[in-house]
Amino acid sequence: MNFTHPFFDADGDKLHEECGVFGIIGTADDAAAATALGLHALQHRGQEAVGITSFDGSEFFTRRALGHVAENFSTGESIAELPGHMAAGHVRYSTTGGSGLRNVQPLYADLASGGFAVAHNGNISNAMKLRQELVQKGAIFQSTSDTEVIIHLVATSRYPTMLDKLVDALRLVEGAYALIVMTPRGMAACRDPMGIRPLVMGKLGDATVFASETVALDVVGAEFTRQVEPGEFIEVDFDGTVRSHRPFGEVKARPCIFEHVYFSRPDSIFNKRSVYESRKNIGAELAREAPCEADLVVPVPDSGVPAAIGYAQESGIPFELGIIRSHYVGRTFIQPSDASRHAGVKRKHNANRKIVEGKRIVLIDDSIVRGTTSMKIVQIMRDAGAAEVHFRVASPPTGHGCYYGVDTPERSKLLAGRMDLAAMCEFIQADSLAFVSIDGLYRAVGLDGRDNSCPQYCDACFTGEYPTPLTDLTKKKEDEAQLTFPVNKVA
Repeated sequence: MNFTHPFFDADGDKLHEECGVFGIIGTADDAAAATALGLHALQHRGQEAVGITSFDGSEFFTRRALGHVAENFSTGESIAELPGHMAAGHVRYSTTGGSGLRNVQPLYADLASGGFAVAHNGNISNAMKLRQELVQKGAIFQSTSDTEVIIHLVATSRYPTMLDKLVDALRLVEGAYALIVMTPRGMAACRDPMGIRPLVMGKLGDATVFASETVALDVVGAEFTRQVEPGEFIEVDFDGTVRSHRPFGEVKARPCIFEHVYFSRPDSIFNKRSVYESRKNIGAELAREAPCEADLVVPVPDSGVPAAIGYAQESGIPFELGIIRSHYVGRTFIQPSDASRHAGVKRKHNANRKIVEGKRIVLIDDSIVRGTTSMKIVQIMRDAGAAEVHFRVASPPTGHGCYYGVDTPERSKLLAGRMDLAAMCEFIQADSLAFVSIDGLYRAVGLDGRDNSCPQYCDACFTGEYPTPLTDLTKKKEDEAQLTFPVNKVA
């Protein structure tokens, strides 16, 4: 969502989805309240900033702020600032060089055709190239967000209707997007042709609702209708008329498989499957692929819990909460020193000593990114008296960066990008280490395995096989190569 490299928390072992979106049209003038509630259910997708834009039939209203939804949209006064029967909202993680209110969405602009607000989940992988072209033509950008590129492309499109303008703009972009757009004529929602980022649709009485996850529909009391299909463009008028368009033709879908592993809440449905069941299945696959002689299966809370349940059920090893997580500790990236960051890990995770002491432990986590938190949690188990600590990971090794809206570090900072399995095990100081296989992951989500000739999901963070061009990244590497090319000096 930003032109600079996204940051990650100082522990670095959790990938963060950079945003979640929610939109509703057709309510009885309480659209903003429903949007705030829906965003609260999507808080896990972005915890740095939140924004809501509403429309009352004649005017757009926007409120944006840093912090959580509950900190900024929990009072009647805050909702009263956003009247209207249509609203869209956004939660996001800020990025290096990209924090501050100017990048908080929805982004809004007054175009020749009227007001235009957009909330975007994903990342445009040729945004820098498009931005440079637009600036050369006279465009003036107010943010560093790639989402603003879409607004300028719409504004400069020569097509007559808003639908055609937006389609024209999206034909020029590469990468991943799930968009909710508001204009004076209604709401539109669309996904990129491969459906990399999620978007679902529901009904709340006569109102139509869009959200990044089904859990947001549940929380506002909406009925899940269906997912917005990859490449689909849906228009909703104020009279409730819904029109579906497929302007990009038929493209093989490649939704992000990490939604099953970590991003989505376990009580969501993603790609027609229960996320909770998928995570339990991953744990069962791990137990079959990487069995272990142990006394207890212990999850790294909270994201490792469903997979640990699956591992325990498949292996017959008892499941116990050997680590207790505090839910009242802020993210550790705010800590200024290594010592305080380590203390931050211990404040978040504490060993349940009476459970783990003297036991052989199987630790289950969803992923390892840089390995620092994994190493610290292994040490916490040893300090609590665990006899052995065997680490099992409910995803394949994350050895490649994501350029579709996830704050993955560059490859050189990923543990799996620079070490083999034995070296990773030694780094985190575990007695053994194993990851679920890529085929095991695909089996866990209901498939026979990965179709290597035409993969069913985007799994680039594991395989390095990116489903779209990465124009900005390629140019960056070319520029770096030119800067480091040796110069022959004439004597």
